[in-house]
Amino acid sequence: MITKTRCLKSMLASKELDFIMEAHNPISARIAQESGFKALWASGLTISASLGLSDRNEATWTQVLDIVELMADHTSIPILMDGDTGYGNFNTVRRLTRKMCSKDIAGLCIEDKVFPKLNSFLGENQQMASIEEFCGKIRAAKDSALDDNFCIVARIEAFICGKGIGEAIKRASAYHEAGADAVLIHSKKNNPSEIFEFTNEWAERCPVVIVPTKYFNTPTPLFREANISCVVWANHSLRASINAIKDITNEIRKKQSVASIESKIATLNDVFKLTNEFEVQEAEKLYLPSFDTV
Repeated sequence: MITKTRCLKSMLASKELDFIMEAHNPISARIAQESGFKALWASGLTISASLGLSDRNEATWTQVLDIVELMADHTSIPILMDGDTGYGNFNTVRRLTRKMCSKDIAGLCIEDKVFPKLNSFLGENQQMASIEEFCGKIRAAKDSALDDNFCIVARIEAFICGKGIGEAIKRASAYHEAGADAVLIHSKKNNPSEIFEFTNEWAERCPVVIVPTKYFNTPTPLFREANISCVVWANHSLRASINAIKDITNEIRKKQSVASIESKIATLNDVFKLTNEFEVQEAEKLYLPSFDTV
């Protein structure tokens, strides 16, 4: 049997471009799997948002992990968890890693900013952790993993913090040497110029992951030409659901009826399918006594 950790590691190492879809709860995770995605991104932003919290580590790592565990239980594909900055120092990262391994979560992505984190697309005063401190977190995670195939992705925020290509490459080199299985290079520009500058300089020393939230108009073949390993669609499931819920609730409020929206929403059978209700019904036949009267 191929484990989830091995599947994710293989995806990262593959020469073929692959795609990882955001999920923020078990239902969105299941939908992404049924859509054909081979891996999930458990997004810190969207999980926090689904709890009504800002993306500033207001949600504790245990709250986030509880949700990601349910996502892992509800799917059979690997999950790469967005672990922000690791929720503290190396010791928090060690405990987080062990817990993730015990819950069948395939990989951890941590970013090289200070705790508590600030979303990369907010503000101009983003602060980076020192290279030495962040390398310690990477080593701590690798040493604490209960599975040799558990993946660590080191997210580089040099471009987000205005540090430039030299700093990005220096950090990527250090993180790769510290044991990171892949690096995630991030940018808030509306074009991929920084990303391609990095990949040209990096020259495939280890797999590169990207999150093209801002440069979404970039043709996908260009990512292949740049030898990028994986593209993370990092927040689109939540954003889609917000618009859909707004549209439906506004229509119900205005019309004071649900008759006009019934054809636009999922059926109850769709819900039952996503929550395994029909499988439970079949299991009842095996495990529950018959209540037929004689």
